Amino acid sequence: MTAIHETSEATTPDSRSAFGRTRRRRAYRRDRNGPLFWVAIVILALVFVVPILWMYLTSFRTEADARTIPVTFIPDALTLQAYRFVFLDSENPVLLWTLNSFVAATLHCVLVLVVSSFAAYALARMQFRGKNLLFAVLIATLFLPGFVFLMPNYLLVDTLRWTDTIWALVVPGAAGAFSVFFLRQFFLSIPRELEETALIDGANQWIIFTRIILPLSKPALVTLTVLAFLSNWNDFIWPIFVLFSPERLTLAPGLATLQGAESTNYPVVMAGATIASIPVLILYVVLQRYIIEGVANSGIKG
Repeated sequence: MTAIHETSEATTPDSRSAFGRTRRRRAYRRDRNGPLFWVAIVILALVFVVPILWMYLTSFRTEADARTIPVTFIPDALTLQAYRFVFLDSENPVLLWTLNSFVAATLHCVLVLVVSSFAAYALARMQFRGKNLLFAVLIATLFLPGFVFLMPNYLLVDTLRWTDTIWALVVPGAAGAFSVFFLRQFFLSIPRELEETALIDGANQWIIFTRIILPLSKPALVTLTVLAFLSNWNDFIWPIFVLFSPERLTLAPGLATLQGAESTNYPVVMAGATIASIPVLILYVVLQRYIIEGVANSGIKG
């Protein structure tokens, strides 16, 4: 009887729930390592990789080969004809467009990090009247389509005489609601005890912000850098509105000019797209670890 009593006491609801969670974890690991899981992963990878490979291979085709029916995945002959056109055509300075895009995206990233980090720190740590209302209005702007801000931004840029300059691509959008919200959520995850200890040691708000908050927020800052860079690098509509000179175009609208009105040289277009994709791929590969860490730690706290 004693043994039965001890066994019944050992089988408590908590132990049964813990045992159930253990079984579910084991089942999840078994399913994750099963063949169906890896088949799904391979299919998902092919969905993203095959179009990229198709773009790269098409850039090395001849124009006649790109129009051949039926379509073949492997080119009949590899040629650099499309890249010669892209790099040597004086009417379509792709290298200059690439440089314009890189400079604009880099300056835009720097401005986004500066403005968003200050605003996010104020909303996450400082106390002032109307803070909650201001944050609610900021979040509400996320539900508005981007085209709503197109005309007001254009009027502002035109008033400042920034049209057809690089500043028209850098400044608008530097104080985006998403970037402020993203950094605010990350700042809220940092323990306040670190700041309280620094205050006891005589540190002010500026020292806490620059020497504690920002170094601990490196994953989030790197993630935001990549997102801001991609947003500016791939922007197509806004540069068309504010840039008028062909030599001042960025890569996205510039590549659109490579398509003719009646026919399209697909190898040339794919060669330009390949050039546009290389900096983005390098940026992501180098900063991949920080991007994953920043997204995982940002959460939805607060």
